[in-house]
Amino acid sequence: MATQKGEVYKCDVCGNVVSVMHEGGGTLVCCGQDMRKLGAEEAAPYK
Repeated sequence: MATQKGEVYKCDVCGNVVSVMHEGGGTLVCCGQDMRKLGAEEAAPYK
């Protein structure tokens, strides 16, 4: 899975939020598990 600029991801364990600034390959991981990509409405407060 590749990340795209502007996407927002959240860790369901600790609540850490990441906004993608540069596209890249791979998977975002936090607390030992893949981070969840937020939908447009859920990501709006973080943009």
